[in-house]
Order: sequence, then C-alpha cells, then structure tokens
Amino acid sequence: MGEMGRQARKVADGAEDAADSKPFIIAARAGYVAAGLLHILIGVIAVRVAAGGSGSADQSGAMASLAGTPGGGILLWACFIGCTALALFLLSEVIFPSKRLSGKDKIKDRLKNGGKAVVYAAIGVAFAQYAMGGGGSGSSTQSTSAALMANPAGAALLLAIGVGILVVGGYFVYSGITRKFEENLTGKPSGSVGQAVTGLGTVGYVAKGVALGVLGFLVAIATIRNNPEESTGLDGALKSLQEQPFGVYILGAVALGLIAYGVFMIVRSRYQRM
Repeated sequence: MGEMGRQARKVADGAEDAADSKPFIIAARAGYVAAGLLHILIGVIAVRVAAGGSGSADQSGAMASLAGTPGGGILLWACFIGCTALALFLLSEVIFPSKRLSGKDKIKDRLKNGGKAVVYAAIGVAFAQYAMGGGGSGSSTQSTSAALMANPAGAALLLAIGVGILVVGGYFVYSGITRKFEENLTGKPSGSVGQAVTGLGTVGYVAKGVALGVLGFLVAIATIRNNPEESTGLDGALKSLQEQPFGVYILGAVALGLIAYGVFMIVRSRYQRM
C-alpha cells in the first residue's frame, strides 16, 4: 500500500472512530427524541381535529406549534442538532457497515440506513428552517404534485412515490404486528416495563403504517386522476379518515397511535442498538 493509501486508511479509521465516540452517539440518540416529539405533536393536533378543532396534522403543523411555545426556538435547534447527528451516524453505517454482515445483507443494510439518513437529514433541515423563523407553505405539496403531473415522466415518478409510501406503510404495520422493530433494541428491561415498551412500539408502528398507507393511496389516486388537489400530504391523509364511517373514531385512534409511536421513539433513543 502506497503513502496515499495509508493516509486514506488513516482518515477512514479516524472517521469511523469519531462515529463510534460516546458524545456523537449521545447526539445521534437525540435524533430519535426529536422524531418522537414530532410524532407526539402531530398526534395531539390530529386528536384536536378529531374533537372538532382545527390545525395542520403534519410535520409543518407540529413544528409551527413547537416554534410558538416558550423556549420553542431552543428546542427546534436542539432537534436540528439531534436529527443531523443521527443522519450522519446512519451515513457512517453506510460507509462503515457492520462487520457481522456480508453479501446481500450488507447491501440491504446500507440501502436502509442510507434511506433513513436522507429522511433524518430532511427533518433536520426543516427544524432549522423553523428555528430561523421560516417554514413550509401549506400548498407546497399540491404545487409539487401539479408540477410533476404536468409531464408523463413526472406523473410516473409521483405514482411510484405513492406506491412506495404504501409499501413503507405496509412494512410499518407488519413490523408492529410481528414486533420486528424489537430486533433493533438492546437492553430492553424485562417485566411490565418491557411489556409497556413493546406495547407502545406495536400500537405506534401500526398507527404510523395506517397513516402512511392512506397518504400513499391518496398520492397514487391523485396521480391516476391527474388531480393534484387530492395530493394533500399527511394532514390531508389523516383528515380524509374523518370522511369514512366512524371516521372521527378512526382518526382519534390513529392519532393516539401516533402519540404512542412518538413516546416509543423517545424510549427507543435509550435502547436503540447503535
């Protein structure tokens, strides 16, 4: 190995050591807390809507709600730091995959962690935008959908996104029912506390899966009908549940499930295998 190769290896080893350092791991765990807080706020807004109130039951509504609370700006920056650290940690898992994996398992793990890294990075950017006084527009989802539907390639991409969201939603439901999510936990307590953690995860994963499933269905239907007004994001997906028989109760149950998922994510920050 030449001098350049040795230097590259040294840099790579240093980056891997930094990713495994205790302060960085603690910051990355805070990303799960931030995601949990986001889901709790979305669930609370959805409960309010189910009870006849108003609000935007999605990421923008949750962040705007957080920004409006005393000390909200500090919390938003803390959530930004946590999500960014978690995104970087997941990216390190793509670059330095677990040595216990090989072949297809290593490829799948890299793809999964890469996707998660993108998601948490995007959430982190949104937290920063709200912390700086900005925020998303309520019509951004519809305008983006309209732009994509304007040409066949964009419509095909949007349909694929809708189907992809449906698949992810189904996986969440599957993970909740089979308790597959517990594979990523380590050191979970036994007894009633452990059962409570499992219960929160089960209810939360199923509820989030239902919410994502409805969202994916609406995106796909809107694309097929070439009607961007039907592509209304998570807020519209949750509120569409009200239009179903016993819709208020369904929305209320899903909202409580999202709160349970948020609480589970906060608990997960302690027991997540990293």
